[in-house]
Order: sequence, then C-alpha cells, then structure tokens
Amino acid sequence: MRAKLVVVGSLAAATIGAACGSSDDAPPPSASDGQKLYADTCALCHGARGEGYAADQATALASPTFLATASDEFLRRSIARGRPGTTMSAWGRARGGPYDDVQVRSLVAFIRGWQTAPTIPVGSAAAPGDPAKGAPIYAARCASCHGATGNEGPNVRLGNAELLAVATDDFLRVAIAQGRPGTKMPAFTDIAEADQGHLVALLRSWAKPVSEEEIAIPGTLGPIVQNPTGPDPAFTPGARYTPVDVVKRELDRGAAIGFLDARAPSDYVAGHIAGAADVPFYAARDYLFALPKDKWLICYCACPHAESGRLMDTLTANGFTKVTVLDEGVNVWAERGYPMRKGPSP
Repeated sequence: MRAKLVVVGSLAAATIGAACGSSDDAPPPSASDGQKLYADTCALCHGARGEGYAADQATALASPTFLATASDEFLRRSIARGRPGTTMSAWGRARGGPYDDVQVRSLVAFIRGWQTAPTIPVGSAAAPGDPAKGAPIYAARCASCHGATGNEGPNVRLGNAELLAVATDDFLRVAIAQGRPGTKMPAFTDIAEADQGHLVALLRSWAKPVSEEEIAIPGTLGPIVQNPTGPDPAFTPGARYTPVDVVKRELDRGAAIGFLDARAPSDYVAGHIAGAADVPFYAARDYLFALPKDKWLICYCACPHAESGRLMDTLTANGFTKVTVLDEGVNVWAERGYPMRKGPSP
C-alpha cells in the first residue's frame, strides 16, 4: 500500500508560506499561533508551561536565566535546526521538520512571553581562556551531568555542534555563573571569572562544523507491514511495551510487523528502523486511514516512551488493538546493530 500524505503541515498555519507570493508578503509571527504549535509538538517534552523535564530531560524553556540570555535568533535557530544527535528535533522545513519560518518565529514569540527577568546582553567576542586549564574544572564540576566530552549523560549536550554554533561565550558564562534556578543546573558562584573563561574555552574546543544541507521531508508511506503474509508475532496482548530483542526475534521469525516512527520527520531522515513508516506523533490522525488494524504495529521514538506512547494512545483511541511501544527505543535498536536506514524513504 502506498498513500500520499500531507506531512504535518496540516496544522492550521502550515500553508501560510505557500499562500504568499514572497517572503515579503509573509504575515508577522503570532504568539497565539505559536501557543498552539507549542502544545502540538513541544509541550510533550518541555512541559505545558515550559517548566521542562516532562520527558527525556528536556530543558526548562521558561527558566528566567535562560530567557534573559537567549536571543530570539538563538531560539529561532534552536527550534528550526534542533540538536542533531540528541532527542531535540529540527522543526524547520529546511532541516526536514514541519514548520515554515513564520511558524518557527511564532513559536519564539510564544516562548518569549515567559520571560520575567531583564535581558542580559550577551556578546559574541571570544572569552579568554585555556582549554587545558578548563579540563580539570569540567571533570570535577560538570562531567557527572553533561558527560566526559559534553555529549554523554542525560542533560544538555554541551559539546553539541549546533549549541556551540548559536551560544555566545557570554551566554555560556552566564549559564555557568547563574545556573538555571528551579532545575538540576546549579549556579556555580564559586567558580572564579577566570576559570569560567577556561571552561568556556574547553567547550569551544569541542565545536565542530554544522551542516547547511537541506533535508527532504518524507511525503509517502511505503508498504507498512514487513512479512505481510507471515503469522502474528508472539507479543503479549495488552502489553504497552515490548523489548527490542523480542521484536527483532519475531521479525527474524517472519512475523508480520509494521514499524511506525513517531518522531519528527527530521529525525526519521537522520536514521530510522529499516522499513519503518514516518508517522509523527503530533499528526497521527492524518495517517489513520493508511494503517492496518489487523497487523501488529510497533511505535517507536528515542525518548524512548514519550512520543511513541502518544502515538500508541492515538491509535488505540481510534480502534487499533494490535499496537505496542518499542520499549528501549530506536537508539538501543541501532546500538544492537539491527537494521537502520537514512533518508526520506522507508
């Protein structure tokens, strides 16, 4: 079965860009539009009020010290381009996401409404510092939360190329000195200004070039079910979660199984389970007509349960009974060496 689908741009504002003759004709961003978009795609992880940590240790966007130092451009680029290699999706169309520039800026306008502290100017001049002197400070004070090289651990990936491309040295300094009140990120008031500079220099030493390549949005569903004439898999009826190894064993046995990638299209293109269909959690209802109710469907994400769980709930609410969530998520599937594929095609 192949079914042409409108990719989540089926949100009310998704056709704005196409309806305008040029970017000069585009309407201004709207915080009220941004509020709906946020509820549709961001609140699941960042919380309904931007409090953060609703899923996958997603950051607190309403943090006063964050919004006091995050410029509109910082927010815009972070939303549009995401944080590749993490569970923060790219939501801008150029990076394979569903939102045009007006929608991204509307999200920024809505998030900006949470700012309560005065803006702190953050320049872009390089901070003086020595990475070698920053390394022992980082190891002692930061690595337990952010990982030995800034790309491990459950919290913000400080070594992420996109973060380092958009965060100024002053932004990083303020984050170190003032922390993020109300979260696990404390204010390191005891780290001297010179040592802050050494820490920032260490983070800068991890920076890597970022890709400027545009990414195609998946637009069609291929065959949903692998081994379509095979038997049902030996899954536990009614079980919300099914382990990765159990799913792979049943797939290898020739059982009929369909994989549904619940993440944003940008994540699907970056890497998905081979043969999986792109069915974003926030637009699941647009895909219901194309999905079989008589075959087992495996919902998955990287969280590993938030987005896939939302997709499963939508399916079960619409009469699907043979549905489960890939328990450990797609990252564990990939770590096991099980089949993965990149690009917009299944």
